[in-house]
Amino acid sequence: MTLQDQLKADLKAAMKAKDTARKDAIRVVMGEMARSDKKEFSDDEIVRILKKLIKSEKEMLEKSSQGDSSAFIDIIEAYLPQMATQEEIRSWIEANIDFSAYKNKMQAMGAIMAHFGSSADGNRVKQVLQQIPG
Repeated sequence: MTLQDQLKADLKAAMKAKDTARKDAIRVVMGEMARSDKKEFSDDEIVRILKKLIKSEKEMLEKSSQGDSSAFIDIIEAYLPQMATQEEIRSWIEANIDFSAYKNKMQAMGAIMAHFGSSADGNRVKQVLQQIPG
């Protein structure tokens, strides 16, 4: 089941259960998807939309000084894939990246992000690269 199908099924379930918070959060995601000309989305595209919505919600919460979490963020984060840990990123880098092929180690970020895709946060990868000696 694709993430898009999962969202549709969860929207239907939330409507039946009268779970307004979940229903409203999923509708925001579906509305963001509707702004595009596409009808079908890959899971990576939906994850990108989810991350964008979470980022904007966190920025809005910071400006209104209401803390850094909301029910909306909690609901949306449930649809994000399990994020790679720093240890997983570091071990993959050590096993697969030859830094001698790059002028500086930050140039390897493209290859690393291509491998991990949406399961690795760019900032976390950057931190791991900065911690690697040499």
